Amino acid sequence: MQIFIFDRKEWRIPQFDSIDAFATLIAHGEHAGGVRVTCLTVEPGGVIGTHPAVGGQMFLVVSGSGWVSGPDGERCPIQAGQGARWDEGEVHTSGTDAGFTAIAIEGPTLEIFEEK
Repeated sequence: MQIFIFDRKEWRIPQFDSIDAFATLIAHGEHAGGVRVTCLTVEPGGVIGTHPAVGGQMFLVVSGSGWVSGPDGERCPIQAGQGARWDEGEVHTSGTDAGFTAIAIEGPTLEIFEEK
């Protein structure tokens, strides 16, 4: 077993005109199909600017609340316990008035398990 801290705010996200957004790479692996896991921290009033998804992406809010949008630019509220999914190449953005922490899981063939 290994204990680690995943919300270290290792680097400020400079791309896409992002504001007060930070990332910490948690895990990645070629043997896992190229999946990458990142912790994203966006401070109150912050934004992860508009950009295309590199691969399929799941965005899971673990604390706080904010909004997400897809290609149409319409902001949809999102809070802890909720997630959004974007397909490869899909333009999207996210932001918050209150601040949030989210886990982004990116990979070529991510699918959501629907509620039963």
